[in-house]
Amino acid sequence: MSLFKRLLNPKSKSLSKKDGLSKYVPEAKLPLDERFTHNFKHNGGKFLYCITPQEVLESFDNILLENDWYEKEVFCIDQELTYRFDGFNLTFNKKPTSQFFLTKCESLVSKDGAILFSSNQIKEKKMHEIPTNLVVVATTSQFVESISEGMRVIKNKSNGKIPSNITTIKDFEIESKKEKDFMSYGRSTKNLYLLLLEDL
Repeated sequence: MSLFKRLLNPKSKSLSKKDGLSKYVPEAKLPLDERFTHNFKHNGGKFLYCITPQEVLESFDNILLENDWYEKEVFCIDQELTYRFDGFNLTFNKKPTSQFFLTKCESLVSKDGAILFSSNQIKEKKMHEIPTNLVVVATTSQFVESISEGMRVIKNKSNGKIPSNITTIKDFEIESKKEKDFMSYGRSTKNLYLLLLEDL
C-alpha cells in the first residue's frame, strides 16, 4: 500500500491511532488569539473581549464596580487613556501607590499568555514598583506568536529609537493560590484585567 493511501485510509491498521488521528500527524495549531486566551487564563489573567469602544467603557465600569475602585486614585502615564476614561470619577496621577494601574501594552504574546511592556507604558519603573492591580487596554491587532516577534514589532514602530525597559508579565494569580515555579522566582504577581478591543 502506498504512503498516501496509508495516510488517507482511515481503516489502515499500519499506523497507531490516538483520538482518531495518527500519532505522526502534527497537532493542529490554534490561532494566535485562541492560544493567547487559553494561556492567559491559565496564568490567572481576567479577560474581557469587546467589539466596540462603548463595550470597553462598560467593561471598565464593571471592573470598577467589582473591585469598589470608584473615587480611587489611578496610576496612569498615558494621556490618551486619561481622556478616554475621564467620566468615571477617578483621580488620575503618576503615583505608583495608587489603587490600580491603567495602561496600554506593546504586544500580547500568544505562546506564553504574557503581556509585553516597554518604557512607553511603564517609563523606567520595575514591575514590583507599580500597583498590584492592573487594567490593560489592548486590541486584537497586537497579538504576536512569541516575545521575539513582539520585539520586532517594537523595533519596527520605533523609527530607530528603541524604547528601554522592555519586560513581560505573565503571573496573574496571588502567590497563595498559585505555586511558583523556578522560572517565575523573583517576579511580581499582578491582579490583571485585560480589556481587548476587536480592531481587525
